Amino acid sequence: MSVISSRTGRDRQRYDNNFRLVSGCIPYRLIKDEGIEEDTSVDFVNKLQVLMVTSPNRHDLVFPKGGWEDDETVLEAASREAMEEAGVKGSLREVPLGVWEFRSKSSISSSCNEEDECFGGCKGYMFALEVTEELEDWPERENRERKWLSVKEALELCRYEWMQRALEEFLRVMQEEEEEEEEEEKKLRTEEETVQDDSSKLQECQIDPCYCFVVN
Repeated sequence: MSVISSRTGRDRQRYDNNFRLVSGCIPYRLIKDEGIEEDTSVDFVNKLQVLMVTSPNRHDLVFPKGGWEDDETVLEAASREAMEEAGVKGSLREVPLGVWEFRSKSSISSSCNEEDECFGGCKGYMFALEVTEELEDWPERENRERKWLSVKEALELCRYEWMQRALEEFLRVMQEEEEEEEEEEKKLRTEEETVQDDSSKLQECQIDPCYCFVVN
């Protein structure tokens, strides 16, 4: 089966005030192991894994990201980069984790005529992508390796400081959502217990036959 090739070149690249616009994501999954799935004592963070990829001709790790082009939305760009660089598809959260400004080392080291590219200024939009499919073959498979890591491992191995900050924000958002879900579950359980308790009380109540009348 043929594999879609990666987009190359910067003919359609978006810019904003001399910043090259970049879109990327943090692919993640929750470990669904029988031994820990129902164990509430296990820290939520320990169930969370993120996917990183190596840079071409390097072994350090990064999250999938690349140029946001003028024929796609920022969400489409993030999804495309995830497929091209990491070979994964999934559900992309529409609210960005944040926007980070950084300098592209590849732009600085290359020859260029545009002032913004010489300075290597980039503005990166990062999203969270819940992975639902891992492709066996993908456009940049020959140049990149992918690796699932715990959040702690990813923080230690992440190549760029701005990506570390994005990962910290990702963790904060995920933990916040987990706490909200737990609170909602507790609330529902409390309401169910209250309904069951009221039902039991009604069943215990007996009507005194002396107060029963037959109405013709």
